[in-house]
Amino acid sequence: MSKYITRFFIYTFSALAFGSLLFIIGFILWNGVPSLTPSLFEWEYNSTNVSLMPAIVTTLILVGVSLLIATPIGIFTGFYLVEYAKRGSKTVEIIRIAADTLAGIPSIVFGLFGMLFFVIFLGFQYSLLAGIFTSVIMVLPVIIRATEEGLISVNDSLRQASFGLGAGKLRTIFRIVLPVAMPGILSGVILAIGRIVGETAALMYTLGTSTNMPTSLMSSGRSLALHMYVLSSEGMHVKESYATGVILIIIVLIINFTSTFLSNKLTKGANK
Repeated sequence: MSKYITRFFIYTFSALAFGSLLFIIGFILWNGVPSLTPSLFEWEYNSTNVSLMPAIVTTLILVGVSLLIATPIGIFTGFYLVEYAKRGSKTVEIIRIAADTLAGIPSIVFGLFGMLFFVIFLGFQYSLLAGIFTSVIMVLPVIIRATEEGLISVNDSLRQASFGLGAGKLRTIFRIVLPVAMPGILSGVILAIGRIVGETAALMYTLGTSTNMPTSLMSSGRSLALHMYVLSSEGMHVKESYATGVILIIIVLIINFTSTFLSNKLTKGANK
C-alpha cells in the first residue's frame, strides 16, 4: 500500500512541477508572441519603438565576458579542491564554506557591493565592466560547487587505472576525469548563464539602465531582464515586456543547447 501512495505523490508533484513550468512558458508566449513586431528589433531605441536590440547585445556581451572570466576560475578551483588539495584539510573546508555562503547571498547585496566597490571606489561608473565583475562574483560559487561535485562523482578506480598505465596527473585529469565530469560541470555553467541572464537587482546598481547600444565595456546599458522589468514597471509598454520575455526564453534555450553541443563535442574529442 505504501508503495502506491509513494508513487502517487511522486507522479502528482512531478506533474505539478512540470505543469507549472508549461503554464508559465505558455502564458508568456500567449501574451508575448502577438506583440513581437519589427520595430522591437530596430538598432536604435526610442520611446516609440522601445527596441530591445540594445538589451540583446548588452546581454550577450554580459554573459559571454562573465563566463570567459568565471568559468576558468571556477573550474580550476574545483580541480584544486578535489584533485590537488589534501582531503579534509581546513583550507578546503574554508573555501567550501565561503562558496556556499556566497551562493546564498541575495543578489541585491551583490548589487550594493558592486556599486560601492566597482562603480564608486574603482571609478568604473555604471558600465558593462562593473556589471561583468559583479556577475562573476555571483556565479563563481555555482561553477565551483558544480565542478567539485562533478569531479567527486568520478570513481577513483578510473584515476588509479590511469596512474597504473603510466599517465601523469594532468593527463589523467584532462583525458580521464574531465570527460566523465563534464555533464556536472556543464550543469553549473548553465545555471550560471541562467543567473546572469535573469538578474535585475544587482545589474541595476552596476550596469545601469541606459537604453543606448554599448560601444565599449565602459558603456552603460540594460540587460533583457532589466529591460523587461523597466517596461513593465512603467506600465506603458506591458505588451512589449511580454515580448521581451519571449526573446529572453529563446536566447536562454539557444545558449543552453549550444553549451550542450560544445560539451558533447569536447567529451567525444577527449575520449578518442
